[in-house]
Amino acid sequence: MLSKAFIPYKGYYSTPFVKWQGSLANENSITLGAQTSKRWLATRKFDPQMFDYLMLGVTIGQPALFYGSPWAAALIGATGTAGLLISQACSTATTGIFQAAQGIETRAYSCVYTLFTDRCSNGPHTVWPNPKGPGGQVISENWVMDHFGNDPWAGSAMIQTAENVIQLTGITRKECDANALRRYEQYLDALANDRAFQKRYMFPVEIKVSKKKNLLIDADEGVMETTEEGLKSLRPVLPGGRLTFGSQTHPADGHCALIVTGKEKAGELSDDPGIQIQVISFGHARVKKAHMPMAPVPAAVMALEKAGLAIKDIKVIKTHNPFAANDIYMSREMKLNINTFNNFGSSLIFGHPQAPTAGRSIIEGIEEAAMLGGGYVLFTGCAAGDTSAALILKVG
Repeated sequence: MLSKAFIPYKGYYSTPFVKWQGSLANENSITLGAQTSKRWLATRKFDPQMFDYLMLGVTIGQPALFYGSPWAAALIGATGTAGLLISQACSTATTGIFQAAQGIETRAYSCVYTLFTDRCSNGPHTVWPNPKGPGGQVISENWVMDHFGNDPWAGSAMIQTAENVIQLTGITRKECDANALRRYEQYLDALANDRAFQKRYMFPVEIKVSKKKNLLIDADEGVMETTEEGLKSLRPVLPGGRLTFGSQTHPADGHCALIVTGKEKAGELSDDPGIQIQVISFGHARVKKAHMPMAPVPAAVMALEKAGLAIKDIKVIKTHNPFAANDIYMSREMKLNINTFNNFGSSLIFGHPQAPTAGRSIIEGIEEAAMLGGGYVLFTGCAAGDTSAALILKVG
């Protein structure tokens, strides 16, 4: 259990998420993330020089990634700041926030900027020399499609891990469709009253489309309307499976950032010093091969145990749920009402840009808890390699 790491209230933002091959498809995610951060810091009148470390989360290669965190730090204006690159698929933001919190706890850092950014669009192709191959033919790898399509250890695609859990536990097609519809309805709640909930934390991303024209993106792009009839009409993605394109997420582009610091500094930077956001505990897990959607449960259990809490003590629950099966399994195992968590949105609906996915959900969890007058927030989500990470925050 941690005691010294805090996030300033409103000391964070997320951009809209844009479905892949959309408006952000040609942008370098590192430079775009840093440029957006610089604009956001300026609107908050925050001096970038206050950061003594920067955690950069990226999972999909971009040009000059080798320079990663110090490059991003310099681009936001923190030219004297060192940092670290973190990459663990969908757990990148969860782990990055915890790593920053540990640094605060041990006094290795005093104020950390955590920036999580990815672009699934136009993923890079790596070519590996293979001089001993037939005719010296190279080995090639697509950073997005090949990774989605095959876990080198489990030997199967991501969606197959979900179908494995479905088959093992008896989850039905009807349950998957019902959960997808409910998650869409919850996302619509975030759009109510001119997107009042999303505007609590969302910051627009700006890109140059020509010498004289910039494009400002202030809302998610590519979210598909979901209806009961539409879900019923879809064919399974895999032959004989129970998941369709309506009950799994879509790749996306975007970024988010959070400040992690000590209690006193968090109060100084907070929009409301009366609202404290404390990082409490972290959990992680790895389940049996090719059963990834099971992993969020043991990670959540670990985080709860480390915090000395029970699930009944949690006011807000958010998950990374790339497949409807994730939340169905979790609701059964932890005896939760599946319709009552992931309020206002989840990655199943707004998309999955990898590194920032968990970060956005954590930010949404903070804002929901603040609206409710405070309480504990639990985030948990699966990641590549049948792994998972969970984080508990206390708001109030």
